[in-house]
Amino acid sequence: MIFELQVVFGLIALAGALSAALLKDPYAKLIALGILVSGALPFIVDRGYLDVAIVASLIAPISTIFVLMAVRRAET
Repeated sequence: MIFELQVVFGLIALAGALSAALLKDPYAKLIALGILVSGALPFIVDRGYLDVAIVASLIAPISTIFVLMAVRRAET
C-alpha cells in the first residue's frame, strides 16, 4: 500500500478510536465506531484477508442497525 494512504487510513482509524473512547452520546459512539472500521478495513484488505474484509463490511452496518434500535428503545 502507498505510504501516504497508510498514514491517512491510520489517522482515520485513530480518530475513530479516540472519539469512540471520549464521546458520551451513544449515537456519536456508533458513528465513531463506523469511522474506526472504515479506517481499519483497508489494512485488512492490504494483508489479503478479503473474506474477513467482506464479513466485516457486511456485519458492521447490520450490527449498527440493531444497536441503534436498542439505544432508541432504551431512551423511550
